[in-house]
Amino acid sequence: MSSLTKRGTGEGAYSSPQVAARRYEAVLRLSEALSQCREPEDLTAILSEELREFLPFLQFYIVVYRENSDEVEWAVVGREKSLIAGYANVQVQERPSWQAYKTQEPFYIHDWDTDERVPAQLKRGIADQGLNVGPLVFVPLTTPDRRLGALGMSGPAATVYTSEDVSFLQLIGRVVALRISDSFNLRQAEAARLELERQNERLQCTERELREVIETIPCLAWTATADGNAEFFNRRWLEYAGLMPHQAQGTGWTTTLHPNDLSGLVSYWQGILASRQPGEFEARLRRFDGEYRWFLFRATPSFDENGKVVKWYGTNIDIEERKRAEQDLRRSETYLAEAQRLTQTGSCAIHGTSRETSYWSEEMFRLFGFDRQQGLPRFEQWVQRIHPEDRDKFKLASDRTLLKNLDCDVEFRIVRPDGTVRHIHGIGHPVLSPNGELVQVVGTMVDITERIRAEVALKRSETYLAQAQRVANMGSWVFDTIRTEPVYLSTEWHRLQDFDPKDGMPTWEQRLQRIHPEDRARYEGAFKRAIAQKSDLDEEFRILLPNSTVRYIRSLGHPVLDAFGEVTQMIGVIMDVTESRQAEQEHERLRQELEHLSHLNRVSTIGELTASLAHEIKQPIGAAVTNAQACLRFLDGDRLNLIEAREAALEMASDAMRAAEIIDRVRSLYQKDSSHQGKVDVNELIQEMIVMLRDEANRHSVTTRTDLADGLPKVIADRVQLQQALMNLMLNGIEAMRDTTGELSVKSRLAENCQVLVSVTDAGVGLPTEKTDQIFNAFFTTKPHGTGLGLAITRSIIESHGGRVWATANSGRGTTFHFTLPQQRAAHA
Repeated sequence: MSSLTKRGTGEGAYSSPQVAARRYEAVLRLSEALSQCREPEDLTAILSEELREFLPFLQFYIVVYRENSDEVEWAVVGREKSLIAGYANVQVQERPSWQAYKTQEPFYIHDWDTDERVPAQLKRGIADQGLNVGPLVFVPLTTPDRRLGALGMSGPAATVYTSEDVSFLQLIGRVVALRISDSFNLRQAEAARLELERQNERLQCTERELREVIETIPCLAWTATADGNAEFFNRRWLEYAGLMPHQAQGTGWTTTLHPNDLSGLVSYWQGILASRQPGEFEARLRRFDGEYRWFLFRATPSFDENGKVVKWYGTNIDIEERKRAEQDLRRSETYLAEAQRLTQTGSCAIHGTSRETSYWSEEMFRLFGFDRQQGLPRFEQWVQRIHPEDRDKFKLASDRTLLKNLDCDVEFRIVRPDGTVRHIHGIGHPVLSPNGELVQVVGTMVDITERIRAEVALKRSETYLAQAQRVANMGSWVFDTIRTEPVYLSTEWHRLQDFDPKDGMPTWEQRLQRIHPEDRARYEGAFKRAIAQKSDLDEEFRILLPNSTVRYIRSLGHPVLDAFGEVTQMIGVIMDVTESRQAEQEHERLRQELEHLSHLNRVSTIGELTASLAHEIKQPIGAAVTNAQACLRFLDGDRLNLIEAREAALEMASDAMRAAEIIDRVRSLYQKDSSHQGKVDVNELIQEMIVMLRDEANRHSVTTRTDLADGLPKVIADRVQLQQALMNLMLNGIEAMRDTTGELSVKSRLAENCQVLVSVTDAGVGLPTEKTDQIFNAFFTTKPHGTGLGLAITRSIIESHGGRVWATANSGRGTTFHFTLPQQRAAHA
């Protein structure tokens, strides 16, 4: 049996193999007691005496019917007769005992009110008697020869009999039926000879039945003589051990014991033989296949009327699963101890009255620095380990539990013997008895030192973050997109928006009202669009503060998605970019002024180049006139020469186009258009400027030379501005050689990081030694009539393109000016 009903508790009860074995031992004793019974009235008394320990009952009933009749031959009822009175007007065929007798099945009434099998007449009889009837169960009394009747048992109100209880009662019914058949039905025997034969037959049958009962009980059973020699083993025992009866009898059974358990069990068995007291011992028993399993050996003595031991009854109950459970429990305790060590959590228990420590886990000793070998510390001892500043707080919390039976939750510091200070989080819970008295306090102690340090570090980080946000004019925010309300707004956010944190977080509507009316709809649309598209937010807008101050704000946000991919929050920052916008506005103003100055510089430069440009334009115009005159001669002569005329006309058109190109270049320098970025071929630009400044160079006896690298990438730049920068550098070189003549060299290269490098080298007077670092400053000049803007404008143009311009002195005479355009400005053709 896997379970046994706990008395009076019904289906929620439990059982143990030990109790099951004791029931079967009781069956053996009951059989022996019934064999001594001579009067039917003694049957229920014997049943009550022998079964009181195993079944909750009020009394037993025995009803024997005449064979092939519904007439009661005889019946035995316990001391309580009131229930029998309720049967007075109930037909025999409707009685529970008759139902068990006829169906040969148990008849169990649990609830008299709802059970439809209970006759209405019986219900009325019980009601008339005013009875509070508990459960009633009848089992058949049957022998191999005939059906005798039924054995009944009634229990206290609210008792629930389990199927195991009913099965046990059926087993008792078989024993009682055999004894009734043996002892009391002899009165109806026919002849003495026939009666004797029947008695012998019944005795043999009874012995077979009893042996069958013993053989079939679900445990290993055995008997021994008074001196301890084993004489009988049931079939289950022999089958388990794989022995024949003669092999197990005497002391042969000890060969099945585990070698490590043999001496202990034999010594214990000798001890209880001497004491004549029941006993039990745990040992391992070898199965027929060689496997050892744990068993509980139980032995109970049987005494005669003189108190002398006549026999020992015993059972071996398999407890292998229990032992494994115990091992699992020990393993779990080991795991718990390891988990407590890893989590730095100790558990403890304190007696509710004496306040003495009744339990400390291993981790408690480590946390408080006590030696486990010295035993449990007293309550006062480990309270002394608490930091003096926290001791009163701890005692107040513990008194709350010990005196008021309330849970406590307290954090405090302890000082270990080595002076180490640790932070502890203690939780206590009172355990009360059924009458409300405090039995003990159980609790846990957790070392939270690292958490406290982390909290301090977090607060420090939050302080640093708040200060950093203040310095950077940046505030952080978290917005709940479901409830349309803020979840978190930093202190700096409130300051930037001019909200008071003491007033709580402003609503979405209040937030929108801070935004400038002209920017409000745009920002709200961008915010909702970021949520709908699950994309980042990057929007700039103005806010209008209560004091009418306008500030520029940039808001960056990122969507937070739930497990279903829906946006639940937006998290981000706002930045005050007012100073940046003001700087951009100032930069734009300066850029426009620079463009104006650049235009003036170009106009001034072109004015200086008027003579050279006039000579440059005059050449193609003169050539065009000459070709026109030749064309006329070829057409007006005596001999019309159309081929030569056509050739002259083409040359004339080419000369006119060359003049137009020169005029366009000059006109582009005069234009005052806004900056226009495009792809520019640097080598082509150099060639154009060489052509444009050729006459100016010739006028000063300066030769020009180019050294241009092949395959240079085009750059993204403003063509006119680059023309002006290159023209300024080349004119500076020409003017530097005005009195000395020389060569002006222009080179192009692909420098490091794919930068385009342009160098303009002259053989002039060189750089001013003491003022080399000032040559690119505005209004600095070494020329008698210079404006000091040429190199300053050149640097502004190059740097606005992301490049750099600088000058170096040559090893001989002259200076080299360099400028670069970085890789990100390059655009491969």
